[in-house]
Amino acid sequence: MLPHEGSSFDGFLEEEGILEEVSARARKRLLALQLADIMKTSRITKTRLARELHTSRAQVDRLLDPENAAITLESLERLAHAVGRRLVIEFAEP
Repeated sequence: MLPHEGSSFDGFLEEEGILEEVSARARKRLLALQLADIMKTSRITKTRLARELHTSRAQVDRLLDPENAAITLESLERLAHAVGRRLVIEFAEP
């Protein structure tokens, strides 16, 4: 029998000690994709978003980078406001 046969993928990631890191990156990737869709639908460019946020286009690129999971709640709130949305965060059952 294989050591991980029948176990969940989350269980595997937890055994490897990388569940939280992988989960954070997945959530950030999802947020980045959602934001890209909102920007496309609303015809908001990165330059315009940078102007709305009073920051540089390079900083916007970092905020939108799906691999950069180090983003603050304050930055997410500002991003949401800049694209006419509100940020909703909740705790979910495991």
